[in-house]
Amino acid sequence: MSANFIKISVAVILGVALGILYGWVIDPVQFTDLTPNLLREDYRADYVLMIAEAYHSEINADLAARRLGVLTSEAPAILVSQTLEYAQSNRFSQSEIEGLQELLSAMQIYQPQNQAAP
Repeated sequence: MSANFIKISVAVILGVALGILYGWVIDPVQFTDLTPNLLREDYRADYVLMIAEAYHSEINADLAARRLGVLTSEAPAILVSQTLEYAQSNRFSQSEIEGLQELLSAMQIYQPQNQAAP
């Protein structure tokens, strides 16, 4: 091996190691005060899908609506409908689409419960 190849290899390895040390230890990126409404569309769809799966096991429309409310201020049925369209166009599994349809049906008839102020 030539001396130049060894010098270049050592420099590359040292540069990568220092970059990792700086980025992960010395000055790591810290995300604060981020909300789910900033998620990309595919991650939003995954979030709504998780809510649909939780709804399927809990059958609690009020809790599902509150969880959906974290993503947007529009009606929960609109968000689930948009997610269902995304799921169908992006080849989600049949069971995932059925879960979203079940959640959509629940959100279309959902009426918030009047809760007394503390």
